[in-house]
This record gives sequence, structure tokens and C-alpha cells, in this order.
Amino acid sequence: MAQTAPIRYGTPQGRWVIIAAVLGSGVVFLDGTVVNVALPAISRDLHASVRGLQWMLDGYLVTLSSLLLLGGSAGDRYGRRRVFVAGLAGFVAASVLCGLAPTVGFLVAARALQGVAGALLVPASLSIISSGFDPGDRGRAIGAWSGLAAVAGAAGPLLGGWLVDAASWRFIFFLNVPLAAAAVWLALNHVPETRDEDAGPLDVTGALLVSIGIALVAYALIEHGRGPAVPAGVAGVAALGAFVAAERRSDHAMLPLTLFRSAQFTGANLATCAVYGAMSAAMFLLVLRLQVTLHYSALGGGASLLPFTVLMVTLSARVGALAQRIGPRLPMTVGPLLSAGGLLLFARIEPGDHYVTAVLPAAVLFGLGMTVTVAPLTAAVLGAVDSRRAGVASGVNNAVARLAGLLGIALIPALAGIDNGAGLARSLDHGYAGAMRISAALCAAGGVVSWLFVRTAAAVHPVTHPATIHACHDPACAHAAQTS
Repeated sequence: MAQTAPIRYGTPQGRWVIIAAVLGSGVVFLDGTVVNVALPAISRDLHASVRGLQWMLDGYLVTLSSLLLLGGSAGDRYGRRRVFVAGLAGFVAASVLCGLAPTVGFLVAARALQGVAGALLVPASLSIISSGFDPGDRGRAIGAWSGLAAVAGAAGPLLGGWLVDAASWRFIFFLNVPLAAAAVWLALNHVPETRDEDAGPLDVTGALLVSIGIALVAYALIEHGRGPAVPAGVAGVAALGAFVAAERRSDHAMLPLTLFRSAQFTGANLATCAVYGAMSAAMFLLVLRLQVTLHYSALGGGASLLPFTVLMVTLSARVGALAQRIGPRLPMTVGPLLSAGGLLLFARIEPGDHYVTAVLPAAVLFGLGMTVTVAPLTAAVLGAVDSRRAGVASGVNNAVARLAGLLGIALIPALAGIDNGAGLARSLDHGYAGAMRISAALCAAGGVVSWLFVRTAAAVHPVTHPATIHACHDPACAHAAQTS
């Protein structure tokens, strides 16, 4: 370790470290929630089809999901503060490029760069706290981080909607610049450097293979019906097969395949894939439906999902405590079924519907289902492995969630028959309800998988080692792991 004296919670240095970490990860969480409400405005300004909007979201998720584990390992090996600052610098540069984008293609490329920077930034953000604080204070420090970072994510739709309505969608990306600059200054002046002297070499081969494979599969799904799509899909599957083979042979694999010998670990990740894939596709299409079809403003579209966010922030800790007592199996079964019901209600939204009677009940039911699901899901993942492997297991689960979002956004609109050749409004009229019903079926399947594979009582280990937490790359995951 480059820094040996542990940081104490409540001290001036402790406060500065938490603020730096919150600002750094906050730009990523804010960006992740703020972009959706700007999609209709971006479509109008850059003449983007549904396909273009899919690429704008998935270009980011391709690089983020494939490099998250590598980013966490880079921080351990080269220094967490160094990687944190590098990620911030890259994220700012990519954000400026996003804000200046003259075309959809340029914006997609810039979003992919944001994903690369985010894969460095977010794991380092939380690992700075988990490795630097005294073990007795680590829980409170992580709780403060998760709570404040969740506020940043919750503020995204409202702040983004206001910026889009008052100025331009471009300002949602420029907003990252002052926040990241403040985080860099605080990190360089108040955050001590830490690293793992025993960290092994980076799995660069694995990272390249999985990135290429995911990108080509995403291309094939989004560009279905075009000539190169099928060969790209075949090449993508081959690259992913080569990735699995490389990980099996590697002594320093970024994805230890032995984790999947556990039926509970495999089942929990299958449930993650189903639930997060359904949620990502549904939120992508719902925001478009509200703004394009029901003529909500960007601010109104963002505010419409506030009940979902409020439920997640206020009830996650209580649900995590309940799952600790009764085990994750029942909530992981019931939660996705509740969310599926919410998605079926979303599918019924038609032009002329009112918020209170059509949107609000769906948002509440869907939010309640996700709240019941998330914390027990993390508990099931951590309970499926021994404590030495809890960090990588949680990191794998988070990467699976991001990958599921990518695949959901790419695949479900195509399955619903949403036509990229038609205008945005006509595309939604044709396929929106079908896409929501497919999402509901997928979400319900996640509940069935949980019932079949997750044990009633999971032996969840106490969260005491930094590796357990720093692999949780979002506030909900970190908070759930800490309360489990």
C-alpha cells in the first residue's frame, strides 16, 4: 500500500475523500439517468431514428460493460487515485465531444469513449473509500457514498429535463465538466494513493475479445435486416467463444469461470440478465412514448418516473434487511413478477391518457418490484461464493446487468417490430405495446429463474473486505451489499 494510515469517518480528510468520490462517480450516475430524457430532443436535432438512439445508448454500454472488471483491476494495480483521475479526465473529454456532436455517428463514438472512461472511474471511486477507510468506519463511509450518489442519479431526469427544455440537450453533457474538475482537484489534494502490491497482470486479451464480441453482437441485433449484420453476429459469437476459452486458460482471468459452478450464482446472474434487460428496454421506450406520443416536456418525462426513484432510495435498505432474515429466494421471485405487472400497465399507455390514471400506477408497481428485487439479488450473488471471491462475484454481476441493458435495448424493439425506417412516432405506435409486453414476459422469467435456482437462505458473508464493495459499481449495488 502507498498509504498506510487508515482514514477515519467524520474527520476533515474523511469528508473530502467522500465528496471527491461522490463527485467523481456522480458524473457517471447523473449521465446515465439524464440522457434518456434527452432522446427525443436529440432525435429531432440530429435526425436520429430509433436505430440511432439505440446506438447512442448501446455504444456507451458496450465499452462500459466489457471493461468494468478490467477497470477495477487497473485501479488495484496502478493506483486507485491515479486511475480515478485518469477516468475523470477521459470522461470530461468524451462529454465535451458528446456536447459538440454534429452527427449521430459522432455522438455514438463519443458515448463509447465515455464508457471506457466510466469503466476506469466508477470502480476506482468506490475502491478509494473501501480501501482507504478504517474497517470500523468503512460501512458508514460507503453508506454516505451510496446515499449521496443515489441522489445524483435521482436528480438526473429532473435536471436533464430542465436543461433540455430551457436550453439544449447539449448542456446535459457540458454539465459534467465543472463537477469532474472539482473532483480532480479534491482527489489530487485530499485523496491518498492506495494500490494492491499483490495485484496480478491485467487480462488485456480477455478485455479485447469480450469488447469485440459484445460490439459485434450488438451491431448484429441493432442492424438486423442489413447485409453485414449476420456475418457480424457470427464473428461476435466466435469472439465471445474465444474469450471463454482464453479465460479458462488464463492464470489471471478477469472472469473466473469457476464461479459459475455454483447453481445459485448462475441462476442469480440469469435473473439479473432478464430483469435488467427488460428494465433497460422499457425505460428507453417509455421516455420516447411519453414525450413523442403523449407530448410530455423533457422535464415532465423525467419527473414522471420520480416515484420509481423514491421507492428505490427509501426502501432498498429495509428490503435488504428483510432478505437477510428470510433469504433472497422469495423476494427475488415476487419482485420481478411485480415489475412485470408494472410493465404490462405501461404497455396500456395510449395518446390522451392522464398521468395519474395511466402512468403513476405503472411507475409505482414497477418501482416497488425493482426495489424488492435489487438488494436480495446482490445478497444471493454474495451468498453463492466464499468471502475471498465476493468482490469479483459482485463485479461480474454488475457487468452482467450492464450487458443485459445493452442486449435489451438492441433486441426487444426489433422483436416488437419497431421499424427503423418509419418516423419515430409511427415506430412507437406500431411496436411500443408489444415491446412492453415482451419486457414484462422477460422480467417475469427472471422471477421464475430465481425460484428455481436461488436458495431460501443464502449464507451472506459480512462485507468487511474492500474487494467485496469496490466491485459494486453503482449506489444500489453498494448499498444493498452493505446492508446484506
